[in-house]
Amino acid sequence: MWKTPITLGQRVKRVMTALAATASQSQAATLLALLLAVPIMMAHGAEPAAPPPMAAPSMPPAGNYHLEKSHASLVMRVNHLGFSTYTTRFSRFDSELTFDPTQIAASKVSTTIDADSFEMDGAPSMCLDIMKGEQMLDTKRFPNILFKSEKVRMTGAKSMEITGAFTLHGVTRPMVLKATYNGGYAGIPKMDPQARVGFSAHGQFKRSDFGIKFGVPAPGTTMGVGDSVDFSIEAEFVGPPLADAASGTR
Repeated sequence: MWKTPITLGQRVKRVMTALAATASQSQAATLLALLLAVPIMMAHGAEPAAPPPMAAPSMPPAGNYHLEKSHASLVMRVNHLGFSTYTTRFSRFDSELTFDPTQIAASKVSTTIDADSFEMDGAPSMCLDIMKGEQMLDTKRFPNILFKSEKVRMTGAKSMEITGAFTLHGVTRPMVLKATYNGGYAGIPKMDPQARVGFSAHGQFKRSDFGIKFGVPAPGTTMGVGDSVDFSIEAEFVGPPLADAASGTR
């Protein structure tokens, strides 16, 4: 048989009747106050009110920017024996950027990579020695890998092709990067009081074009380390201090 629902007032009255037989008046009043507080807390939620949303930051200023190394990565991928696409990276590199968000096509960037920072997580030391040795990167003779932009062509509102000179293993050849400007701001007081911008970029090259031919598979086979090297860059740059941006100085 269905029971008729009771109201909150009826529930409180029943509780107080039960309390009267076992508790003093002051104890009953305290318990009643706690009982009444429960539906109020449920109605308003037990969680504290969320802080107001942060105001949208202003546009980053034109100026000179440098790589923020804790928010940057340079990852490479190459075919290994036809069995997998091996992923590796360089852990030390630096970059300088001249940038104006209103004239992105006028941007200029130069990058220096420490060739000896080539990483192979978990690989035998023999493999790393080969990669850094004379057969491959030859880091003692060619300690730096360089890229210097020469032209930026916009392909969309924030997408672009960056043409420049790429120097690897002592050989310099043209290279085109496909890049995207991800956005930026003039800074956030106290938290990040300087301009910050971010980019993603992607490119490819054949290592044999730079004289690194060791281990390239024979035509028609995959037995070796692929000739084509695919790489991706994620980079944030920091620039003029927030105070300078606010005052319009450069």
